[in-house]
Amino acid sequence: MCCFDASALARQDSFQLGPDDRWELENEGKVNTAAKQVLQARRALALGEPQRARALASAYLDKFPGGEVRPEMLLVRGDALVEMGDEYKALFDYEAITRKYSGSRAFVTALEREYQIAVAYADGLRRKFLGTFRILDASDDAQELLIRIQERLPGSRLAEDAGMRLADFYFERSQMRLAADAYDLFVQNYPRSEQIEKARERLIQSYLASYRGPRYDDTGLRDAKRRLELLRVTQPSLAQRVGSDALLVRIDESVARKFLTTAEWYLSIGDPVSAELYLRRVVELHPATVAALDALRLAPRILAQMPARIAAETPDYQAMAQALLGAEAPRQPGVQARPEIPLPASKSLAPETPVEATVNPEPDR
Repeated sequence: MCCFDASALARQDSFQLGPDDRWELENEGKVNTAAKQVLQARRALALGEPQRARALASAYLDKFPGGEVRPEMLLVRGDALVEMGDEYKALFDYEAITRKYSGSRAFVTALEREYQIAVAYADGLRRKFLGTFRILDASDDAQELLIRIQERLPGSRLAEDAGMRLADFYFERSQMRLAADAYDLFVQNYPRSEQIEKARERLIQSYLASYRGPRYDDTGLRDAKRRLELLRVTQPSLAQRVGSDALLVRIDESVARKFLTTAEWYLSIGDPVSAELYLRRVVELHPATVAALDALRLAPRILAQMPARIAAETPDYQAMAQALLGAEAPRQPGVQARPEIPLPASKSLAPETPVEATVNPEPDR
């Protein structure tokens, strides 16, 4: 999952292992004692001896709490712990670097290590329980790490990758409102990213998926429509690829169905005036939808329950029905010869998108 850059070894001078298990430079004046200890610990790690590297790093950190190479030693110990399979313990060392030594050379490397661990946790790696069994869910740790990386190194490629991985994390787990927020933030922060088209497409998908049906809030639908209309202007090729025309038709149908569901609810509680207002929104704002045809079927029942004076001021639903269906509807609310307007078989089209089924109450007999 990690380790240290082996190219550092290529830049070092020749050392010899002394009798006290310490590496001695041929020219002692070139490297100070602290630097030699860091190189000693790193070499143990590079040679596949993480336990020894951890012991050397811990010995220095315990003996010199204010040592000049403390960030480097923390990094070595964290890398050794990762190699030993204790990546969660390693996070404590990496966090110590990012919080206390942001100006050190180990700062960015520590964030890179945290990103690798966060990705592993996001992909399903579990934390150890009692140091042995990987049974603890680490999804919360993944989210926290990905957020911290963006806060600590804003504008960097690492922060960009962390932002996209966080958004994908929410998307993969069907947390669509969180995914939409994360993709939206990515679009704002990284408009020139190579992943910008993916972010915009996923943003629209997240908005649409956050809509739960006509009985629930439709904010996601409206946000998706706004984004699609903007996409058709700014990036017509991407809009065509995601099928913006078909998606807008589906959104229009779902919004109309929500208005119709609201109208039916008002009718069920004995408020035909409010029901007619929502019915009017369906047929006037969304006339090309299947929901508009269902609304015209329901119109006679609503008008029949309204006061005659108010019903006389409503739109001519009979004319609308004739225009859309070629069928007759009662002009006066008191006349119920045909309380529901039949839909011709040739025009019985299913909605473009699955919507929650709405059962119209039976007409009064």
